[in-house]
Amino acid sequence: MNNIENYNEEIFEKIKHIDEKENEYWEAREFQKVLNYTEWRKFENVINKAKDSCKNSNNKVFDHFVEVDKMIVIAKGGKRKVLDYKLSRYACYLIAQNGDSRKTVIALAQTYFAVQTRKQELTEKEYNELSEDEKRLYRRNQARKGNFNLNKTAVKSGVKDLSRFHNAGYKGLYNGETADDIFKRKKLRYREDILDNMGSEELADNIFRIAQTDAKLKRDNVDNEYLANSIHYEVGKEIRKSIKRLGGTMPEDLPTPKKSLKELGKSK
Repeated sequence: MNNIENYNEEIFEKIKHIDEKENEYWEAREFQKVLNYTEWRKFENVINKAKDSCKNSNNKVFDHFVEVDKMIVIAKGGKRKVLDYKLSRYACYLIAQNGDSRKTVIALAQTYFAVQTRKQELTEKEYNELSEDEKRLYRRNQARKGNFNLNKTAVKSGVKDLSRFHNAGYKGLYNGETADDIFKRKKLRYREDILDNMGSEELADNIFRIAQTDAKLKRDNVDNEYLANSIHYEVGKEIRKSIKRLGGTMPEDLPTPKKSLKELGKSK
């Protein structure tokens, strides 16, 4: 891999997989390449150390390191079966912790996978002990997974224009602002993601919008695009009303962090 100094959390998101039960996992041989290990033998030594760390932390190794067979192409077009692993987020974190600390990308992996070290969901106490940037990363990952599920539900509900669908939700929550309006208000650079430039509170508002819209589309058995867009707008609007009623800060009035999550990743 080249240009390691330009790596950010996207490299780990790009190789993330979602199984049929909507659980996230990473494939070890793909993770090996991202972490710049050219030899499987050396990377497997790191995996074995990570397994030991997992066991010593009283976690079940097989819950986090699932052995699978994988076919790879060899010389002259032949194929060979090799060992691979389906890795949980915690497994990836342990591998990063046991990896070659001289590799710049290892430090980035440690940061990216650090938020959830023992389980997929943090307790309130654990969450409160995180720094604001760690809370942002945690919430951003929740929003990413939530949007993945919401997109699938929206398509099943008849939505063809996902951009318009998501804008409906933003308009309800942000008093008429579209994603592009939010982008401009935050004065972001070309192709920056608005969710990467939100604080933990603003992300939490959006996670609630995403989750409640997903649930209502399913609950109401929505089967047309117009109704789906209307529901997304109304859910966003109701959440906005709740924030106001509770004396909270409107999402558009919350401060934009000085650094995006991508910039934080580059600075590690």
